[in-house]
Amino acid sequence: MAMTVHRRPDAAGIGLRLPHLAEVVDTRPAVGCLEVHPESFLANPHATELLTDLARHYPISVHIVGISIGSADGIDRTHLRRLQAFIDAIDPVLVSGHLAWSTRQGEYLNDLLPLPYDDDALNTVAAHLDEVQDGLGRPYVVENPSTYVAFRGSTMTEVEFLNELVQRTGCELLCDVSNVYLSAHNMGYDPYGFVDRLPAAAIGELHLGGFTPEEDEGTPGRTLLVDTHASSITQPVWDLYEYAVRRFGRKLTIVEWDNDLPPLTTLLGEAAHAATVTGHLFSLQEASSAGAF
Repeated sequence: MAMTVHRRPDAAGIGLRLPHLAEVVDTRPAVGCLEVHPESFLANPHATELLTDLARHYPISVHIVGISIGSADGIDRTHLRRLQAFIDAIDPVLVSGHLAWSTRQGEYLNDLLPLPYDDDALNTVAAHLDEVQDGLGRPYVVENPSTYVAFRGSTMTEVEFLNELVQRTGCELLCDVSNVYLSAHNMGYDPYGFVDRLPAAAIGELHLGGFTPEEDEGTPGRTLLVDTHASSITQPVWDLYEYAVRRFGRKLTIVEWDNDLPPLTTLLGEAAHAATVTGHLFSLQEASSAGAF
């Protein structure tokens, strides 16, 4: 099947959640993109109608949370067909999802669970990625997960697995900068080195979100960072984001906030800050190229 590919804005946007939908429809805020979870809209025809109207005025990015490309049980084709109909109606600029699994024997789990990084998992993910892209008729951009544990049987690191996936399938990657930061903290590696080892040409989108420190119950005195999307973006993540933008260039950036939702103006402020970071970096580069320094 031929795939629909849109030119993507290099703007900063927000994750649009249902409690903010009516306000966005009424106020039409100045923001570069809106990203939605389709699973939040599939059972709500009125919300889908409002989103379809918004899609005439904003670029829309669709971030799927329930397709489970890492599941050993295979892709839920019924859900894939629902997603295809939704995506065809919205006509988004980008479709993405997680490197994770969340289904077993027909049951959906309310979590994004980790994979072992080995050849068997790579074969599974690559096959499911091809099936999803063929079913949707669009590229499916794969996001690096938030990580809290590692499998003893893994034969690759996460970043090696992502590189292999790109080499094998030609897919693009969504670099969740906050996930890089918190996973590096939890697993004991250098977040900047992780960004350095990602294939820059394959990066299609960036994410930013808040996390929550929690005590590791298995290791007293150790703090885990949990990807709750329930707080503002911390300064170390902003610093890593600036580094990522320097490496990857201008990319569509989405600020995510899913729990303890603040006023819409708070999200818009964080998106504006992301746009300021990107604009400042590239204005400096352009001035330098023009000989102003």
